[in-house]
Amino acid sequence: MIEAGVDEAGRGPLAGPVVSAAVILKPEFTFLGLDDSKKLSKDKRKSLSEEIKKHSVCWSIGIATVQEIDKLNILRASLLSMERAIKNLSEVPEKVIVDGQYTPEVDVPCEAIVRGDAIKENIMAASILAKIERDSIMFELDKIYPNYGFAKHKGYPTKIHLAALREFGPCDEHRQSFKPVKNYLT
Repeated sequence: MIEAGVDEAGRGPLAGPVVSAAVILKPEFTFLGLDDSKKLSKDKRKSLSEEIKKHSVCWSIGIATVQEIDKLNILRASLLSMERAIKNLSEVPEKVIVDGQYTPEVDVPCEAIVRGDAIKENIMAASILAKIERDSIMFELDKIYPNYGFAKHKGYPTKIHLAALREFGPCDEHRQSFKPVKNYLT
């Protein structure tokens, strides 16, 4: 059975998009050290990302923007990014497995697996690709908005980020529907 694993990165930050990846792994290929992206070092994620892209049947990325997050809410925007990742695959899977409790609306049978990114290899692979892609986006946003430190904290509500919000107010990449950002809207 052709099964795609799907996971997202960026539900909790105060800034930047939510990014999902969908991956169909080759069943005969073994990825050494594959794990949930949050448990891996930056260097290990990067090397595994290159291996996944090279040795998977196919992979893709789906993104929901800050504006979509504010309009829909973070859960619906996450599901939208997953839907986009699945639809962007060059092969149509027979089944999709998703990390979490909810599945996107697609024309393929889907199964939600809580903690799937710690159990299923294709979800682990998707977790890694989504994290690498989102981190890359946040590095680029750091160049555009250097006052906020996006390259360091990736938009999460750290002390440094909250201090920057207090000092500079939100930028266009901040999620205005998130309470800590709402507090600084003028």
